[in-house]
Amino acid sequence: MVKLRAKCILVGDASVGKSALSQMFRSDGGHFQKNYSMTAGAELVVKSVSIPDSGDSVELFIVDSGGKETFVEACEKLWGQPSVLCLVFDVSSEASFRNCGLWLERVRAHCQGLQVPGVLVGNKSDLSSRREVETAVAQEWARSQGLEYHETSAKEMENCEAPFLSLARAFYALYQDRIQTIQTLA
Repeated sequence: MVKLRAKCILVGDASVGKSALSQMFRSDGGHFQKNYSMTAGAELVVKSVSIPDSGDSVELFIVDSGGKETFVEACEKLWGQPSVLCLVFDVSSEASFRNCGLWLERVRAHCQGLQVPGVLVGNKSDLSSRREVETAVAQEWARSQGLEYHETSAKEMENCEAPFLSLARAFYALYQDRIQTIQTLA
């Protein structure tokens, strides 16, 4: 049994539900906090994810970054070298979706060209009557950026584990590739 550790940075505009998503994931849907105070800086959430059919697991250290511009520079210092990326927007806010490109540029510049597997998460899917970003548009943009797309509702605890399981699997696959490369060289 292998237990890996991966640093996951959670980024996106303020008020898209990053903290709610990470807290619902950590608590297995047991705790939705209705009144959040804005994340100033970063908060750390840790949870182990079992990799199906392997007996192995990946412990995700999720750095929940404040989305307000005034906190971004301080957050970048806390990112260190991320293993995986979770980019979140609010499906009822076209502006938060448009800003995903800026967030992705910022992360890629921070990572200095290293490939970091990632997911794009459209949160607040329960607000279907106020939806401004269509699923197909978000899926296409995610695909064009090399990201996997997921829609979630932290409030309704819908699909909150899927993005993190996807990230754990991607990190585990990188580990398996490296093991294979080392064995080939031996």
